[in-house]
Amino acid sequence: MKISAKITAPLALAAAFGLGTVSPHAQTTPQKVGFVDVAKLLAAHPADKEIQEIQKKADAELGAIDKQIKAIDAKGTAATAADKQTRETLVKTIQSKADAYDKQMQPKIAVVEKAVDTAISAVAKSNGYGIIMDRDVASKSGLVIYADATAEITDAVAKAVK
Repeated sequence: MKISAKITAPLALAAAFGLGTVSPHAQTTPQKVGFVDVAKLLAAHPADKEIQEIQKKADAELGAIDKQIKAIDAKGTAATAADKQTRETLVKTIQSKADAYDKQMQPKIAVVEKAVDTAISAVAKSNGYGIIMDRDVASKSGLVIYADATAEITDAVAKAVK
């Protein structure tokens, strides 16, 4: 009796799956899970103050320009050609200034993020954690409903942030 490939392929797959579920697997140790408040850790870095100062300066300057744009927009169809030209100039100005502020902050933000990531990794490894999650993301996403308070390692990581 000949057995066709159409019959043997599903049988082979079922057999492999069945044997995989029957054969004993090596026991894996459960992963220790920890949680951190990433926003708090970013704020704990010394360079965060400088980033916040730049952000405040940007908000003040760009906010003033944005108010001018909104005032022209509020005129609606009553806006003159000069108003429209002024608005175009203001939009270009706000975009270029926003880009300039971003260029100032990006290198500083990158340093802070790297330092926080390094601190999280170091504390996690030294305390036997296999997984570290952002507490806010985990709770807002519904991924984690409950976590024991001992899983919180934000303070330990904040001490390690340089």
